[in-house]
Amino acid sequence: AALAAAQHSKHMLLLAGILAASQAAGPHQRCFASRGYDLLADAQDHDSAAADVVIGYASVGAWAMRTLRVLIGDSEALPDAEPGVMSAVAAAAAIRARLSAEIEVRVRHGAVMLPSLGAAVARGDRAAVRITAESAVVESAAGRVEIPRDPHHDAPRWQGLRRLEVGALDVIVDDLDPFRMPAVTDLADRLDAAEGRAWAAAFRQGWPLLDEDHPEIAAEVAAAVKVVVPRRVPRSGVVSSSSPETFGAVAMSPPPGACALAETLVHETQHIKLSALGDVVKLTKPDDGSRFYAPWRDDPRPASGVLQGAYAYLGVSGFWRRQRLQEQGAARIRADADYERWRTATALATGMLRSSGSLTADGAEFVRGMTRTLQKWLTEPIPEQARALARQEAEQHRRRWESVNGPIPT
Repeated sequence: AALAAAQHSKHMLLLAGILAASQAAGPHQRCFASRGYDLLADAQDHDSAAADVVIGYASVGAWAMRTLRVLIGDSEALPDAEPGVMSAVAAAAAIRARLSAEIEVRVRHGAVMLPSLGAAVARGDRAAVRITAESAVVESAAGRVEIPRDPHHDAPRWQGLRRLEVGALDVIVDDLDPFRMPAVTDLADRLDAAEGRAWAAAFRQGWPLLDEDHPEIAAEVAAAVKVVVPRRVPRSGVVSSSSPETFGAVAMSPPPGACALAETLVHETQHIKLSALGDVVKLTKPDDGSRFYAPWRDDPRPASGVLQGAYAYLGVSGFWRRQRLQEQGAARIRADADYERWRTATALATGMLRSSGSLTADGAEFVRGMTRTLQKWLTEPIPEQARALARQEAEQHRRRWESVNGPIPT
């Protein structure tokens, strides 16, 4: 919750920065940004909780960061990273706040994208969004599109971002917003109805595993993860990612089972937390070109990358530490092996970080805290069969890494 509050503050600063810097983007963009900012302020005054959902939304953070970098000359032009999107952000906030308003928005790629809500089919360069306490419509050269009372449902020429609720978890499945996870190249296209139902079923099956057997972690995941971004189906298993640009969002392929979903959410929540913490406290020194072995990656990593991975696998280790007690037979051996594999790998990585000279004073304190947890876990007994399996997998990874990258640096 503290990290989420810090990220909300970051988004507010970015929005103010875009307004200030939009003078350089030309009169049309400046007008969209200015009118959008004013409406966003009105929506916040009218219903701050509703407006803050949009202000803190993951894709708004990515758009705002990229747009501000372009405006201040810190980045070359990026697709759709323009201040005029502010008007669409404001329209979404007004709709959520049920604030009567009218605002002109930009049409991009044949649609008006309203962050956190959905997209309306549109034509031309501009459209008008008209909002009352009871309704919202988008009007363009393509005609009038009525946004449903619950905008997370589809309607004629309206594609709603599905809302997925199970237990304490309440997330938006974002398969439309161009800024939903900009750095990922294998994002899924718009889900059809059957695919949407499959995602909902996967979460209904997998969430109770976290909620019942890992309640403290489930509460943390529910507080951190607000957006799920579907990725295309890989050849095997599940692939996932998160980004400092998109706080609260997890991009993932369809999970093949309950444990896979739970482990993925735990893993990515750790990344989300650490990325947000990194905006407040610097944990690593500027990159000096040093690279290190990460026992879960096939490429040498900078200290910041090793720390991200170590913190994620600290969470994964904790997951298997508890989950193994729920398993029997071959599944118990596999779970014990996963616990042994990742607690040992994380201990190796934290040891490298402590001796790297790449941590700030705060980073060193943070890693010492991780080490204290691991030292306790490493004393817990593991059956020899599981220990041997974990050792074999670790050695295979090390040999594969060295065959590509050379001897591991010491």
